[in-house]
Amino acid sequence: MTRADVRIRRTAELTMRRWTEKGHDLLGGPESEICLIGNAARSLIRYGYLGHPVVRRSIDWIVRTQKSDGGWYCWSSRTGWLDCWEGLDALAELPEADRDESVRRSIERGAEFYLSRRLMRDGEARYPPWFRIHYPTYYYYDLLVGLRMLTRLGYGADPRLRPALRWLMDKRRSDGTWALDADHPDLDPARGGYVFDEGPVWPLRLEPPGEPSRWATVDALSVLARTGAR
Repeated sequence: MTRADVRIRRTAELTMRRWTEKGHDLLGGPESEICLIGNAARSLIRYGYLGHPVVRRSIDWIVRTQKSDGGWYCWSSRTGWLDCWEGLDALAELPEADRDESVRRSIERGAEFYLSRRLMRDGEARYPPWFRIHYPTYYYYDLLVGLRMLTRLGYGADPRLRPALRWLMDKRRSDGTWALDADHPDLDPARGGYVFDEGPVWPLRLEPPGEPSRWATVDALSVLARTGAR
């Protein structure tokens, strides 16, 4: 599915127009934030808009706002966080020939940020949702998201992926598939349901948790193929 399809083209161009009009530039301006701009840039590149000035500006913003430790963060912060993976994943969509030196360096620093944390260590406490498989992920992170991203960037042989790969193999079912563990937002309904400061948010479910998942299985098998694991 690319911009050659009129449905894709109309939606993509509407998004770029609405998110950059009337002085509110969410795709490279001062109101941008990594979760939104990373997801948008990744999708637009896939749909064939790599050369569009809005996408180029988004990529420049992602590179420019990378933290000194190699990560990204949604709001003002001196350091990054594993949950803010969308910028690195957007850079992963860029073909090698379209990566200038600043993008290559940003990818190297971003990959090191994740690898040095083994894709799972950020802060003192273990964060349980990162160890559960979800689809769709929206702007949330889990270990399968991290493995997919790092192996697509060519780091499948790095030994620091081994703990996350063991986790992935342990999640494999006896029939060779993987299941979704939870819907996003992965929050505890006993604590008031899916409610954030701005109001209730309800999950989009494409497959039921606990059952064999086509989406999770495709991602997991792709990761294993890129690492040579079985």
